[in-house]
Amino acid sequence: MRYWHAVFALLVAMALAAVLTPLAARLARSIGALDKPRDRGLAIKETPTLGGLAILAGVLVAGSIWLPSSGTTESILLGAVAITAVGALDDVFDLPPWLKLLGQIGAAVIAVTGGVSLKEVTLPFFGHLAFPNEGRVLTVIWLVGLMNVVNFSDGVDGLAAGLCAIDGVAFAVIIFDLPNVQHSYATLAAVTAGASLGFLGHNFPPARVFMGDSGANLLGYLLGIVTIGGTLKSTAVVALVVPLVILAVPFLDSGFVIAKRLKDRRRPWLADANHFHHRMARIGFSQRRTLAYLYGWTVLLAGLAVALRFVPYHDHAYPHRYHLGWLLLVIALAVAALAASVYLVFVLEILKFKRVRMRQLQTLEPATSEHEIDARVRQEFETGEFERVTT
Repeated sequence: MRYWHAVFALLVAMALAAVLTPLAARLARSIGALDKPRDRGLAIKETPTLGGLAILAGVLVAGSIWLPSSGTTESILLGAVAITAVGALDDVFDLPPWLKLLGQIGAAVIAVTGGVSLKEVTLPFFGHLAFPNEGRVLTVIWLVGLMNVVNFSDGVDGLAAGLCAIDGVAFAVIIFDLPNVQHSYATLAAVTAGASLGFLGHNFPPARVFMGDSGANLLGYLLGIVTIGGTLKSTAVVALVVPLVILAVPFLDSGFVIAKRLKDRRRPWLADANHFHHRMARIGFSQRRTLAYLYGWTVLLAGLAVALRFVPYHDHAYPHRYHLGWLLLVIALAVAALAASVYLVFVLEILKFKRVRMRQLQTLEPATSEHEIDARVRQEFETGEFERVTT
């Protein structure tokens, strides 16, 4: 029945989020919580935010029914209410970064106080690594990090909700099979996926409502709880690999953006237009094509994580004894995921092949000075013209 509980929880959370999202949008319009077109955003018209309130309603109702009645569950749901409230205030009043950070830390502390804490993790090739005293602090850092990672990815219609739906389903499937973990975290992952899907129906391009910080922070918080309680606590070798693979797309997006901001000596929390979806827009991708690429990339990575857990590529009694056929399947999935990653990294100009373009221009225009070619190549990369020139 535990599997059916997760399915029912997903469906109820999805239905409630779908029904209540228009009401949240109406509330946003009435109080002026509107996202307006701006240089660093992709909104083309005034769009109501506060979609996170509908997501929260789906999570609270489904969670209250199908999650176990315990102090831990109460603290998780209370933390969800707290972070949604902080995000909603930011959607309405545009809070300063330090105040938003305090709200994120507060929500994380509520969850940790209720028993969500990382005490040890299993590392591939190294075994168990215990955190007898640092676990609570590391948990707060992880939860705050996930909130910001999801928030960073919420920059194009349907992206954050779609990625969280895919990730939630993958986590639910894997957690049910992991040893030494509470399967209620699989149900929480299913609830997260369901609420995301219900909201996505109103957020898919062209979006009629945005989730806002209230929704992005909430989904990041929930995925963080799922990874801490549902995967990292497991003694399975893939315990650490699973969340890193499933969440690779938002992790890479945030990592590249923050690295660029630090390189340019800018504050890492200041918004800009260098996320994956911004780069795709600059090279001419429509919003739906952007979603197709990033959804596909995420599905490949999530599929690889599921395969690492379920495909019998080695003998559990003798871990070093491999089954060739299944091993080849896992390798094929890994190669496909790696190929997609390399292709998108190239398309999105993360690795800037300047020398290739400079040699091309030097061959075509031998009279042009090296300084002029360098300036021209730099401009092409900044504007996205490089992709059109080389394809």
